[in-house]
Amino acid sequence: MRRVICALVLWAYLFVEGDEHDHLYREGEEIVLWMNTVGPYSNRQETYAYFSLPFCRGPKHSISHYHETLGEALLGVELDYSGLDIKFKENVEKVEFCKKTLSEEDYKQFIYAVRNNYWYQMYLDELPMYGMVGEIDSSTTPPNYRLFTHKKLEIGYNGKQIVDINVTSDVRVTLTPGASISFTYEVVWKISDIDFDKRFEKYLDPTFFQHRIHWFSIFNSFMMVIFLVGLVWMILMRTLKKDYARYQKDEDLDDMERDLGDEYGWKQVHGDVFRTPSFPMLFSSLVGTGYHVFTVVIITIILAIIGEFYTERGSLLSAAIFVYAAASPVNGFAGGSMYARFGGKQWIRQMVFGAFLLPCLVSSVAFLVNIVAISYHASRAIPFTIMLAVTAICLFVILPLTLVGTVLGRNVKGQSDNPCRVNAVPRPIPDKKWFLEPSLIIFLGGVLPFGSIFIEMYFIFTSFWAYKIYYVYGFMLLVTLILAIVTMCVTVVCTYFLLNAEDYRWYDSIPVASLLGDGPAFWQEHLHLSTSIFTQFITSCSRQRCMGFSRRCSISGTWACLVQPLDLCAALLAIGVLQNLFIKFIQR
Repeated sequence: MRRVICALVLWAYLFVEGDEHDHLYREGEEIVLWMNTVGPYSNRQETYAYFSLPFCRGPKHSISHYHETLGEALLGVELDYSGLDIKFKENVEKVEFCKKTLSEEDYKQFIYAVRNNYWYQMYLDELPMYGMVGEIDSSTTPPNYRLFTHKKLEIGYNGKQIVDINVTSDVRVTLTPGASISFTYEVVWKISDIDFDKRFEKYLDPTFFQHRIHWFSIFNSFMMVIFLVGLVWMILMRTLKKDYARYQKDEDLDDMERDLGDEYGWKQVHGDVFRTPSFPMLFSSLVGTGYHVFTVVIITIILAIIGEFYTERGSLLSAAIFVYAAASPVNGFAGGSMYARFGGKQWIRQMVFGAFLLPCLVSSVAFLVNIVAISYHASRAIPFTIMLAVTAICLFVILPLTLVGTVLGRNVKGQSDNPCRVNAVPRPIPDKKWFLEPSLIIFLGGVLPFGSIFIEMYFIFTSFWAYKIYYVYGFMLLVTLILAIVTMCVTVVCTYFLLNAEDYRWYDSIPVASLLGDGPAFWQEHLHLSTSIFTQFITSCSRQRCMGFSRRCSISGTWACLVQPLDLCAALLAIGVLQNLFIKFIQR
């Protein structure tokens, strides 16, 4: 038996071929070149399939299509086999793989692509390459449009692994109707001393993401946390100590003196502060989703730090979806237990509402944008099978796990632990000064949390809209924790001011506080997006062609599907973080 096992291992070692999944190749083994997408350089989010332009494939047809992961499909990755014959360590001299006569329609498509600075993306052994479709020769009148027809691939290898790759576009052919164009390619293999685990470093930009201003922002935010925690502790301890002394003095007075006294402050609303909110089902669902989002954010960032997700396409989004589905019991436990403490009877409806709250909001916007993407044949269009897969995850994974969490929450923490009874008749809310109005307190309470994440948001948005890969997830984890601490400190102070003004509507203020407290970040996102749109608009109009409907929908769709859910998730995250802190603070 031992001999048979050894023989099988030897056979596997000698005859089983490596591929791009294990990144080990034998000499002469086929290397697959995948063509991904093509689109205007001015808008990274507008992409189409590479062969939507009248390029032609190579002569080989051994592989038809790449099977994308869930994350890749949602991000618009659309890999097609190039058909080029590339073998490990075998150079290929300049050779023609296709010849094409341009029709009138082909000519117009290439002219449109060159005029709008179309670029394309390719992958070889999971390493990306980029190139331009053509260039404009402005030295003549009218300008000539030239197409790059030659691709020179320079591939570096270290042992049995590919560690470096570069593509050079050459041979400029002037585009004319009916022109006969020859497409050629060339492969040059070179020995490289780059280690395999460091081959992706050339795509990163440490001078940008690890700039001194980035470190300074982290240090500044950390010092803000120390200052706020100390300030909140000092102010609340001294202020509450004085309040307790004043209330103790009032209790020592007789009834006549107490009636003539001027009672005011947070203790006057002790019989109303734990009153059930106006919409208990919605509030419980928001709290449960907030805990859920916060858990997903922390776990996903930690996984990104450990796994270096930036080296694999769509891995971060795939991991986030998996973590979101697996962490669904957190949603059910937090939302279900709170709804039970409110005395709610329709707990099944609350469980379903909480489970589908965030997925339905994001999917509804994505569905509308997807209709436009499908009509324009953009690669961002989500296939119907992926829609079914996402729906199946919601129905058969998220919903059952949320049910489990809800049942546990109702049985473990479903009993009310309020320290005092709620008055049968709501106490009237007295008039207060203008700077103690909930709307103003809520909005001003978002300034300091925004200041703690302002710089990091700039780097994140740059990775979305510019050609940079975000990889400093350690910074993101620190900023997330700093944001949570700063938000806690600020909102404790805001809650004290609200209750001290004898306004007990803090339950209704938590969702609004989270949403409006995210206002400065919301406007920063819109400012960043508006700047990008304005720049693209000026660039397009300078070439006598304004942005079309497809491009506007691509930009606004990315904003709607990416920026707005981020706003919502940030608000829900704040709700989840603050709700329990609020209750503990008020109970004390």
